[in-house]
Amino acid sequence: MKKTIGFIGAGNMGGALLRAAAQTVPADRIFVSDKNTALLDLVVSEIGCIAADSLTICRECDYIFLGVKPQIMPSVCGEIGDTLKNRTTPYTVVSMAAGLSIEKLWGYLGFDAPIIRIMPNTPVAVGEGMILYAPAKNVPDSSVSDFLSVMAKAGRFDLIDEKLIDAASAVSGCGPAYAYLFMEALADGGVACGLPRAKAMTYAAQMVVGAARMVLETWNHPGQLKDNVCSPGGTTIVGVRALEEHGFRAAAMDAVIAAYEKTLELGK
Repeated sequence: MKKTIGFIGAGNMGGALLRAAAQTVPADRIFVSDKNTALLDLVVSEIGCIAADSLTICRECDYIFLGVKPQIMPSVCGEIGDTLKNRTTPYTVVSMAAGLSIEKLWGYLGFDAPIIRIMPNTPVAVGEGMILYAPAKNVPDSSVSDFLSVMAKAGRFDLIDEKLIDAASAVSGCGPAYAYLFMEALADGGVACGLPRAKAMTYAAQMVVGAARMVLETWNHPGQLKDNVCSPGGTTIVGVRALEEHGFRAAAMDAVIAAYEKTLELGK
């Protein structure tokens, strides 16, 4: 399978996906454009991919990743819409813009382009991403399969009804930031108890990795796994009580809801 892929935008998310794609696609078949020339030069130097303008990417690439912010998506789509519409060879657009439905993207482009809407998260850069995807009805199954093959090194993929993708992304897309805050706080607590900073951070990070694998590999409910750690009268249950006294779970739920509501605003 010799596919060419192009990235319009190589920022945090676009760049992370590009790095994942580079593990399965030869660098000379990856094209990238970005208005930030310093960032573009850095990515090209690191990956060995080819710098190109957006219209060239839209004319030549099999998969066209739109890695731009929702606020500037209308102008980007306006620039590339005619080029895509006039293509005579198969292609697929991949959008990672939060809150922008396939239907809205069609409006920006001026026609019903074949689009796969995705919502990844930044751990795709290390092959541990959670990537939600929802293809438009006019995307052939073969194009979806090829997309999954091209991006196989990015992490775990899950097909989801597009109407649920905004809610799901408030968990998996925004969640890494919450996890980083949690790890930082745990490490700070360890430092307060006398641990060296580097060791405290390593312990916190590996603990989160291990706990996540316990959920994914055993499929036991997190509440049950939590109970398994909390011995009667032990140290862990005292820590859990301290978290609950400060509204830990309610705060986490509120974070997801707030992110979801913001995503809906971006789509208006």
